[in-house]
Amino acid sequence: MPESVTPSVASAVPATTRLVVPGPHSMVSLLGHQDELLRTIERAFSSDIHVRGNEITITGAPAENELAAKLFAELIALLDAGTELSPQHIDHSLAMLRSGAGERPAEVLTLNILSNRGRTIRPKTLNQKRYVDAIDQHTIVFGIGPAGTGKTYLAMAKAVQALQAKKVNRIILTRPAVEAGERLGFLPGTLYEKIDPYLRPLYDALHDMVDPDSIPRLMQSGTIEVAPLAYMRGRTLNDAFILLDEAQNTSPEQMKMFLTRLGFGAKIVVTGDITQVDLPSGTRSGLRVVREILDGVDDVHFASLTSSDVVRHRLVSEIVDAYARWDAAENLPGAAAPARSGRRERR
Repeated sequence: MPESVTPSVASAVPATTRLVVPGPHSMVSLLGHQDELLRTIERAFSSDIHVRGNEITITGAPAENELAAKLFAELIALLDAGTELSPQHIDHSLAMLRSGAGERPAEVLTLNILSNRGRTIRPKTLNQKRYVDAIDQHTIVFGIGPAGTGKTYLAMAKAVQALQAKKVNRIILTRPAVEAGERLGFLPGTLYEKIDPYLRPLYDALHDMVDPDSIPRLMQSGTIEVAPLAYMRGRTLNDAFILLDEAQNTSPEQMKMFLTRLGFGAKIVVTGDITQVDLPSGTRSGLRVVREILDGVDDVHFASLTSSDVVRHRLVSEIVDAYARWDAAENLPGAAAPARSGRRERR
């Protein structure tokens, strides 16, 4: 337990909190090689943090000291669970603690979804955990957020997990091939070669989660199906985990068509980013209007992910925020609208 020493003089005088790290833990594991993790923690706090032996002394404002002590406690709990700490663990843990949401970072960051070939897939932020929990609890889940928030990757992991647990008999992965528009028939090659570029991101994620040698067999047997959205029309999909990716590129009519494919024992996850619509000018995005349409419908959940949930390079989060500010400024009343082509540029 941290020991706090608070002077009785003016409140501006710094307080001191001392932590003793339990003996079994290596300070190198906690603080990082050449104190890399310690420096990350120091940059996040105004308090001074000093380490001597297995004792950590935190000096500063009481609230900052308490938060830093909680962070060290969560990092120690992650070490107890066998996690190898990284700067990302510190960033994500601190964001959860600062949010005051109540969930412990150590519990969020040690939730295993799927393990394959020595790699474990876990949520890395609180919103990601809530998204994963929603997939367990609801029949239809919408995961909406910017690039890099893990919305498709985590849904894919839950699909493979459901298949392995025999909760479903097959996985169906689909995307609209809208970028090709009506010109798909003019592209060279077989139908498979024409649609492959639009489905490739789903194949790539699948290869991370399933033994690549088994994928052709699973696809040939129909256990895993990867197909354009147009192939869903007229079908009823029972006992299946169905993932619609890039759903911002569906029209309202296509979204309705897809959602009404739901059969008994099936689960649907729809993912997309409403800031990256590639539909022709004048065509409404089905993902943008579906929340209003299905608001209040039982067993349908909308999970929102934000730039704080981006788990790619830290610059991706900053890029997402920068574009959001640009969009907000562009849409202010009286702002001059720049010339645009009929199709919005992808970001």
